[in-house]
Amino acid sequence: MSIKVATRPAASRADTPSTGSLGPTSRPVSFAGHDHAPMPTHDHVTTETDGHVLHLVLDRPAKKNALTQAMYAALADALEDAATDTAVRAVVLSGRDGVFTGGNDLGDFMMDPPTGPDSPVFRFLGTAVGFPKPLIAAVEGPAIGIGTTILLHCDLAYASSTALFKMPFVDLGLVPEAASSLLLPRLAGQVRASELLLFGEAFSAQTALEVGLLNSIVEDPVAHALERAAVLAAKPPSAVRLTKALLRSDTADAVGATMAREGELFVERLGSPEAEEAFTAFFEKRSPDFSRFD
Repeated sequence: MSIKVATRPAASRADTPSTGSLGPTSRPVSFAGHDHAPMPTHDHVTTETDGHVLHLVLDRPAKKNALTQAMYAALADALEDAATDTAVRAVVLSGRDGVFTGGNDLGDFMMDPPTGPDSPVFRFLGTAVGFPKPLIAAVEGPAIGIGTTILLHCDLAYASSTALFKMPFVDLGLVPEAASSLLLPRLAGQVRASELLLFGEAFSAQTALEVGLLNSIVEDPVAHALERAAVLAAKPPSAVRLTKALLRSDTADAVGATMAREGELFVERLGSPEAEEAFTAFFEKRSPDFSRFD
């Protein structure tokens, strides 16, 4: 399986790159001409603009902002549009009500599991990886699963001291995604990455800072991320985009190849007996029993 990494150049004047299924995805409208303008919520993803900064908010607080396939599609659409919208120079990603995301909505996930590179979750990951402008995360509260691994593809990330990170892929009978099996060892070192991915235990913002997932721990991550995004948005936009591209050029091919292999295994593992036991135990509110597996 080949996951499509969006590498479309951003257009510019200077250089013309939980639970339940939701309804159909609506594409966000163009952000040009808006100044601090709130936008409608599309499948629990709210968009706001402030000058040249687009703010994407995971807006499903009743479910700890757990991600559905419709939300992934809305996020991918928003990033695709922002990539070519000259009015957008930086993007901030955060969650509503002090929670980044509880990870995948497992009910929705099992009703509509990813099957290939065009599935919404893989579309979102490919779009985030290839996004040509600064992408900044503001993390409060839980950041589970993709809530942690997406930070590997953000250019900057800030978190509150109470943020909590977790990558429980093995516990669910799955494998890592978002090229975390490649990028996390490069950031944290092999043994630290092995600890975080194999055990899948929750870790603190301080640990996330130490392993290189965060720039800093701040009192108000959202306000800080928006302020830093505004600073970047005031800089020469072509120079910013080219610098980002250079910073990531060394790993681009390896990231694409790793994401493709992880994606193949992830889809395969979703149908495995181990994953069936893990998911069944979750819904039955019991501990899984993997003792019968080789």
